[in-house]
Amino acid sequence: MFARAQRSIPAGVNSPVRAFRSVGGTPRFLVRGEGPYVFDADGKRYIDYVGSWGPAIAGHAHPDVVKAVQVTAVHGLSFGAPTEIEIELAETLIARLPSLELVRLVSSGTEATMSALRLARGYTGRAKIIKFEGCYHGHGDSLLVKAGSGALTFGQPSSAGVPPAVANETIVVPYNDVAAVEESFIANPDAIAAVIVEPVAGNMNLVLPATGFLEGLRTLCDRYGAVLIFDEVMTGFRVGPHGAQGRFGIKPDLTTLGKVIGGGMPVGAFGGRRDIMEEIAPLGPVYQAGTLSGNPVAVAAGLATLALTDAPGFHDALARRTRTLTEGLVAVAKRRGVAFSAQAIGGMFGLYFAELVPRSYADVMTCDTARFNRFFHAMLDAGIYFAPSAYEAGFVSAAHGEAQIRETLAAAERAFAAAS
Repeated sequence: MFARAQRSIPAGVNSPVRAFRSVGGTPRFLVRGEGPYVFDADGKRYIDYVGSWGPAIAGHAHPDVVKAVQVTAVHGLSFGAPTEIEIELAETLIARLPSLELVRLVSSGTEATMSALRLARGYTGRAKIIKFEGCYHGHGDSLLVKAGSGALTFGQPSSAGVPPAVANETIVVPYNDVAAVEESFIANPDAIAAVIVEPVAGNMNLVLPATGFLEGLRTLCDRYGAVLIFDEVMTGFRVGPHGAQGRFGIKPDLTTLGKVIGGGMPVGAFGGRRDIMEEIAPLGPVYQAGTLSGNPVAVAAGLATLALTDAPGFHDALARRTRTLTEGLVAVAKRRGVAFSAQAIGGMFGLYFAELVPRSYADVMTCDTARFNRFFHAMLDAGIYFAPSAYEAGFVSAAHGEAQIRETLAAAERAFAAAS
């Protein structure tokens, strides 16, 4: 299949990290998912810690989500016109995230962040933005400067095809460095439209915000009249019922969402303060549109997934299960004498072949990627599917139970030996 795919698709994949180029070997072509498992074209079963890169918070093919899709699809796949179900999703998001006063649905996380940045520029009349080294916000031109995720995987933090004039409007500073943000504001008075940040970085592996970091960004944006954008495409409803902003008690001006709000279907959203959102067409001069925005089938999947997360104790149980995994892996590595660390927040986790958990892009780049690659393949051979990159966070779902974690830790006993 991989050889066939490369004859018609660049590198044989439709998103770069899937190609396994950073870890080597042949990517697995998956044919189905069920709860915590995925199955490849050869019939092999894997315990899945990728979860479609985050959306599968309830596990794969949850009956409630599948039923919602089936029932909705019978009535039509897309209309390019308003539907009641998109109102329901908008109302649900606003109820869960108090920073949202108005929200617009789009079809992907990339589209959400691109639109939010255009809106921030239109609202402020300024051109420059601040982003953080190693953070990834989709493949918009303004954002492919020191990007994380797939860009890091291939050692090309800036993309070809991005005009220098566009890249020059993006100021890149180290994650968790409030002083560098303040210096950027001082050096560019009345020029910075927005600061965009992953409140928990997940695309240079998992990096948590340092104490005072997010609070410092809020203060500086208020002081200099810039728009604070939380990219919660990954953290939205993964780290808690009210996203990272609820967990850390910080209210951004705009928020971008994706992944969980589509439950595996292509959905994104951006929203925030009413006075800013009312600059979007047709109310204001900032243009944004999308034929498939608010697609009823995708919205139905998202609503069903979010409803599942409303179960009492859902996020607490998810967090406990994720900690059990990471603490178990650290204990196994210690017994094997392997330099390794891990951490978790909500249903997200990070694995690092380093003694200490990283706090920045520079720290992440010191991790032993060769050892990670050996570990990855040993786990894959044992039927454990982690992200095929040392620069990606992992995900646990509500479908992962004690049995799956025990099996993972048993496989890790052998894999750490192979990695050493």
